[in-house]
Amino acid sequence: MVFVRTTHLSRSLKAGLFALLASVLISGSAVAQTDSTPKVDLFAGYQWLHPGGTVPGLAFDPSNPNAYQLPDMPKGIGTAVTFNFDPHWGLEGDAGYNRNTNAIASEWTVGGGPRFIWRTDSAAFFIHALATFNRVTYDAGTIAHNGIGGIFGGGMDIPFSKMFSWRVFEADYVVAQHNFAAYADPEFPSLRRPAFEGVRLRTGVVINWGGEEGPAPTAACSIQPAEVMVGEPITVTVTASNFNPKHTVAYAWAGTGGQVTGKDTTAAIDTTNAAPGSYTVTAHVTDARLKKNNEASCTATYVIKPLPPKNPPQISISASPTDLVTGGSVNLTANCTSPDSVQVSVANWTTTGGTIAGSGTSATLSTTGVPAGSLTINATCTDSRGLNAQASTQVTIENPPPPPVDKALEARLALRSVYFATNMPTEKNPTGGLFTGQEKILLALATDFKKYLEAKPDAHLTLEGHADIRGTDAFNQALSERRVARVKSFLVENGVPEADIETKAYGKQRNLSLEEVKAAIDNNPDLTTEERQRALRRIQVIKLASNRRVDVTLNAAGQTENSVRQFPFNSSDALSLIGGREGEMKPPVKRVPKKPIKKQ
Repeated sequence: MVFVRTTHLSRSLKAGLFALLASVLISGSAVAQTDSTPKVDLFAGYQWLHPGGTVPGLAFDPSNPNAYQLPDMPKGIGTAVTFNFDPHWGLEGDAGYNRNTNAIASEWTVGGGPRFIWRTDSAAFFIHALATFNRVTYDAGTIAHNGIGGIFGGGMDIPFSKMFSWRVFEADYVVAQHNFAAYADPEFPSLRRPAFEGVRLRTGVVINWGGEEGPAPTAACSIQPAEVMVGEPITVTVTASNFNPKHTVAYAWAGTGGQVTGKDTTAAIDTTNAAPGSYTVTAHVTDARLKKNNEASCTATYVIKPLPPKNPPQISISASPTDLVTGGSVNLTANCTSPDSVQVSVANWTTTGGTIAGSGTSATLSTTGVPAGSLTINATCTDSRGLNAQASTQVTIENPPPPPVDKALEARLALRSVYFATNMPTEKNPTGGLFTGQEKILLALATDFKKYLEAKPDAHLTLEGHADIRGTDAFNQALSERRVARVKSFLVENGVPEADIETKAYGKQRNLSLEEVKAAIDNNPDLTTEERQRALRRIQVIKLASNRRVDVTLNAAGQTENSVRQFPFNSSDALSLIGGREGEMKPPVKRVPKKPIKKQ
């Protein structure tokens, strides 16, 4: 039962020790390593030991030894000295002595090995692994033996000053191997060569020596710009060195000129209303967590100059050309100067029409698609102090000249007459009554008039509707209105703007007399002799047909409206109602007499 309890205790102690070592490493990695590293540190203090070993008893019968479990040893003292190679690694020498209350048993350990330590501002965590000489005595010193072993563990120190620390705890796993061949035969291997697996706990004082002082904290100030005019801002920056990077340091700012507003490593100097002169600004950096070697300061010099006169810049704009036809380009030039001889620049070219391309003192205005009128171009001149001035110029845009008037085209449009069949169009068929030949006349007229508008955009057509004398006044008035409406709709359908058409309806109020029709036939040079004779032979038909018409008259600026009374006869149109032109007439068809049918 003794062996079982010892083994269980040993395993529990080992598990607890490894957990302790892991917590030391994890907690050490979570905090920052301090810069203070002593050259040598010495530990001295109280030590408690659980040997964790079972040895042969005093019976001294190797063939039948009895087992003796070494008791806990609460009385003890321990010491260790470590030479540190760097902030983490050192070589440690260790010695310890423990005995129980009745001095029945005791144990000495002396050893050495590497130590790893992680120092912070508030604590230091370490682990070590030592090879040891182990001496154990028991039975009131009657049995003593020397063995070899090792110590593996770690602990935590809390510093009070750079020289003194309190080792809050040290927990070690102590192992040793002994050979009691004189007290136990080979058939008792656990007593002949017992293995110690114990635990050692320590607390005490650590004294630290040596170690170089860290470099003194420093501060460097930089200022931008170093020379300003009254009212211009200044920025100052401080760079602190050799402070513990894990500490939060405080910054204080002060200046001899202007208002200094500091925030951490940067300060702003407001020179508004400051008197011209040379001044200094000071930055003071302090680490409140340290009691000495914890502050640094720096200064920077700056000059505030008096304000120069502030006259705004002057600018003028020239355009070439200043008058042009829409679609052309204008070269723009800005002349910007400063009365105070400071740097100036031109920007923000704008126009009330067209588009501007370019920057600086030169730009180009495109007038593509711009209607006739006046354009205003603006530009802004700004100096390096933010003062600005504006200038403008004007450009006149003119419409391109109209194309020349085609006199032949104008002559064709002077007067045209369109003739309708009797009583046409009717109320039920308002689009009827136009002969095919008359529609061709209107189609040609629409084409000519649209082309004529390109040269004379203010021209318009006047439509005058007539009816012959047959029928009542009311009937003929309505008939002439329908005829005018049909001609107008036909022209609009073929592209003539409705706004360029004026309509009038006279009914039978202005019927041509027989004498007027006959005179028009006689005086019309367009008729051949045969055509004139044919027209006179059918003068009554021509008279009625001449009054079933719509006269289309061209009106343009600078022209007098042609009189329908003066030019009432359109030979081509009139002859179309009585067989057409002479060359268009078909020869009479010869009748072939029918042969008599022979009777059978």
